[in-house]
Amino acid sequence: MSNAPEIAYIALGANLGDRLATLREAVARIDLLEGVRVRQRSHAYDTAPVGPPDQPRYLNAVITVESALGPEALLRELLAIEAKLGRTRTESRWTARTIDLDLILFGNLTRSDGDLQIPHPRFRERAFVLVPFAEIAGSAHDPVTGERVESLLRSCPGRDDVIRTEPL
Repeated sequence: MSNAPEIAYIALGANLGDRLATLREAVARIDLLEGVRVRQRSHAYDTAPVGPPDQPRYLNAVITVESALGPEALLRELLAIEAKLGRTRTESRWTARTIDLDLILFGNLTRSDGDLQIPHPRFRERAFVLVPFAEIAGSAHDPVTGERVESLLRSCPGRDDVIRTEPL
């Protein structure tokens, strides 16, 4: 574990099975990680899939965590939670899944090595991430561009197609 806790943001998505129950279970498991505490959670949002159109719709959300784990350790734990919740990773990025957990931001860190890319390389263009992110942390900023999440959302196409549903 690292010394001082960092604020990190995690995007969650699911489009197979009981989507809301799976998102809630993922949040509960994240909150049980040693050195990690969930501090905020967005509502769940119903969204169209990205990629092949023959997939079920997604539920997406974003949570804020305080993590004493470093980014690599946190990512490993997120991938382990995905596996425990039935996620099977394939070579295709555009497949249906029981759960998807993406580390969006980790403090002001910028890094791109192997599986760890912070900020997440596509979060700025994804309304299904930016809408729930703005709900809980609109004033958070992108450490690369300096833009606030709420500003990124205003210029993001598709934001009106992200439908707020239930609390997470």
